[in-house]
Amino acid sequence: MVLDLIIKKSFDGYSAVIPSISGCETWSGNEDDAVIKSLELLKFYLNLPADKKINVDKARNESEQIIYKLIFKK
Repeated sequence: MVLDLIIKKSFDGYSAVIPSISGCETWSGNEDDAVIKSLELLKFYLNLPADKKINVDKARNESEQIIYKLIFKK
């Protein structure tokens, strides 16, 4: 399974959203924490084990956002 993770930088931190999962969004003070929090939410929403391995690949930078690909087997 491959899902997009979109992180947007704002003046006070980073917001992160997995658009294909309704409500799966978070905020953090830095980019790395935003990715970690997003992975935790993804595991919660999809009822995956906490130790489930999810590969995170930085796909591209766009003007105000960073797009990651989350790759895993369900």
